[in-house]
Amino acid sequence: MSKEYSRKQFLAVAGASLGTLAVAACAGPSTDGSSAGKPSASVDWSKIKPAASISFMSSHPGKSRDTELKLIESFQKAHPNITVNLITGGANYEEVAQKFQTSQAGNEVPDVVVASDVWWFRYAVSGTILPIDDLLKAVNVSSSDYVAGLISDYKYDDSQWAVPYARSTPLFYFNKDHFKAAGVPEQAPKTWAEFAEWAPRIKAANTSSPGYQNAYQYPAIAGYAGWTLQNVLWGQGGGWSKEWDITADSEASVRALQWVQDSIVKDAWAGVSSKNAITDLQAGAVSATISSSADLATTLKAAKEANMRIGVGFLPGGSASQSPVCPTGGSGLVIATKTSPERQLAAAMFITHMTNAQNTATLSAATGYAPVSEAADISAILSQTPEFATVVDQLKVTRTQDFARTFLPGGDQELAKAATRIMNEKADVKATLTDLKGTLEAIYTKDVKPKLKS
Repeated sequence: MSKEYSRKQFLAVAGASLGTLAVAACAGPSTDGSSAGKPSASVDWSKIKPAASISFMSSHPGKSRDTELKLIESFQKAHPNITVNLITGGANYEEVAQKFQTSQAGNEVPDVVVASDVWWFRYAVSGTILPIDDLLKAVNVSSSDYVAGLISDYKYDDSQWAVPYARSTPLFYFNKDHFKAAGVPEQAPKTWAEFAEWAPRIKAANTSSPGYQNAYQYPAIAGYAGWTLQNVLWGQGGGWSKEWDITADSEASVRALQWVQDSIVKDAWAGVSSKNAITDLQAGAVSATISSSADLATTLKAAKEANMRIGVGFLPGGSASQSPVCPTGGSGLVIATKTSPERQLAAAMFITHMTNAQNTATLSAATGYAPVSEAADISAILSQTPEFATVVDQLKVTRTQDFARTFLPGGDQELAKAATRIMNEKADVKATLTDLKGTLEAIYTKDVKPKLKS
């Protein structure tokens, strides 16, 4: 597979060349249709009156529905002539993607949609969302108002397609009491090798506790295994891909995921959550896990109520690299193309309100999502929740996700299938990853490569 195209180069040509991207392997929104255009360029926004009503489709990431309602209320107080209707699009980003795609067949398209790191790109290339550069100018907001490393994730073809909203990194969560009982340091390990030394002692020290299961619990496969496992792969020098080259079956990648399987099957100090690993941790069933920073506030609250001491730290590194081994993730806010200019202008007013300095701090305090505004004051959050400093500090040492997850149609689902075979079904790691490589390369060859400029 060619190494010719970097992420930046690919995104620069994608708007013109990926409008007919096939999605036979993809459970999410289709990218069939006309190529992404720039309809906002022909609108004189100064002559448009904002609509009296718009809709906002969300999965309420990080259990944020109450916070979203609070932010909507503050928007409506600032703009009493605009009503915002909150729509629950599903329990997760994938369900929102499906519902938004389905809405394209009718006339009831939501004006603002929460778009995940995996799905926003397909919205853009299918022409179902607007580039928002001119809209941002119309509401007197600049892209420089946002954290550069976050808003740049939504830029391609010289256009801005979303503003960052519920952005996160995975964190290492651990039960300090369990660690103390084992006589290991009450801190996140620097490397997975270090944790592998601690884990048998942690499990032995706590196994008599009612309901106890494992020293470590991998997140449920359905909970974005392709996202979190990048950490282990990167630490060992592997990855799902290197730009467009699929590296899932490289020696380093096989070694990394063999270690994962061994921790579950051979060494037996780890397990895989059937539903929610962070809930397992809160219940005292496991001693450590990886989960989104969006779980920080609710986890610490639950721990306090249960008289449990929970700590958080950076993701562990590996033998090849200790940093950067942490991906970013989460979602941004996009504006639908298939609505009127009046609704699009009101939508622009709304998305910039939801993500301004004050409101991003409100969302961060309620959840653990990273503040997306450069001007956000998080001093109050840090005084109440010192652990939030880990979210902010780790954000500075993150790494761009592998193309195989974020840009191959259906790639994330294929990663999850492979993880299921390796972690739950005890399949041969090398053979599974070889099959995965073939599947991902077939997607690239059929759905992406023909669209790239030579």
